[in-house]
Amino acid sequence: MNETPTPIHLEDGDALDRFLETHDVALIELYTSGCGKCQAMEPVLGNVARETGVPIGLVNPGDDLALLERFALESVPTLCCFEDGTEVGRIADGFLSTAAVVAFLESNLPDAVDSS
Repeated sequence: MNETPTPIHLEDGDALDRFLETHDVALIELYTSGCGKCQAMEPVLGNVARETGVPIGLVNPGDDLALLERFALESVPTLCCFEDGTEVGRIADGFLSTAAVVAFLESNLPDAVDSS
């Protein structure tokens, strides 16, 4: 039985590292709990996961302050895409549509996006 891809909430940097180790490619959203744009992104990211098949993790750097420095975070939501554990793209333009996030993934992970 195929599981419907959905974003996974990650508790901290260790959980993020395990997530990146278990996926060749991934999209990570760095968010904060009080951010309306961040909250509005979660259903969009669910659509992106279903449309592309790219695993998506959500992590709140407020729960692990070391992530703020690790990602040199200046604003949320910030989306980072990874290939083999290395960040290959980042966008921090506030709320994005499903199409905008898919286009971001296609430009940074062209071989990984299954948008058939």
